[in-house]
Amino acid sequence: MIIDAHTHVYPEKIADRAVAKLEAASGVRAKVNGRKDGLIQSMKEAGVDYSLLLPVATSPRQVDTINEEAAETNASAAETGLLSFGGIHPDTPDYKDVLRRVRALGLKGVKLHPDYQQVFFNDIRCKRIVSEAAEQGLYIMVHAGVDIGLPEPVHCRPDHVIEVVKETGSDRLILAHMGGWRLWDEVKEKLADQPVYIDTAFSLTCMPDVEGMLTEEEFVDMVKVFGAGRIAFGTDSPWCSQKECVEWIQGTALSKQEKEQIFSGTIRKILGI
Repeated sequence: MIIDAHTHVYPEKIADRAVAKLEAASGVRAKVNGRKDGLIQSMKEAGVDYSLLLPVATSPRQVDTINEEAAETNASAAETGLLSFGGIHPDTPDYKDVLRRVRALGLKGVKLHPDYQQVFFNDIRCKRIVSEAAEQGLYIMVHAGVDIGLPEPVHCRPDHVIEVVKETGSDRLILAHMGGWRLWDEVKEKLADQPVYIDTAFSLTCMPDVEGMLTEEEFVDMVKVFGAGRIAFGTDSPWCSQKECVEWIQGTALSKQEKEQIFSGTIRKILGI
């Protein structure tokens, strides 16, 4: 089984505009159209069984709609292969009620994107959400490290993560982009002994149009440092090709067991599949 733990789609009405805007900001061409139909076709071509959608709330007003739509996505997962986390915004005033509702809807976690939400991850607003999510048994997927489409500063660095983990006691953080995009030496040094998961999204040299990605040797080294049981396969579709990412990891020197763990074992534990 292969599960892509990090994907995005955009509402039909704005998908073309959203993709074009993000392409212009990042200098990266989307590999699919940014819609559900494009992702489903990509999954078929890549042999991916399920894809996890990670909606980003850029305003507290969007949160309830995002979470209702996430529950609808999960309800039809057997037919589409699409799953979804919920969303939350750091400025959500009733964050505890929202997270209880997320749990009641059967969602397994929520996505935070400190760069888009313009808040440092060690801000009290994020800490409160992380702490309450842990109480509710929910995971939080966090964009970590540099965002290629946004300027400095970096809103989630390894030191921020350490502070949040220390103060909240959470063991349910998933740090996207191998723990911190383009901060990988720091990630290895500071986060290997922290109770966090990481994903492979938008971090591998199967992206020839992006400089500074992890080479096979660097990737394998990080797997050895963290252990395959703490790493989930993710692509950041539509920005990476699912097929090329699958083939790239298949071609590494990792063992069959390590590849199976990364491709599905870690995220199956998180999702309860």
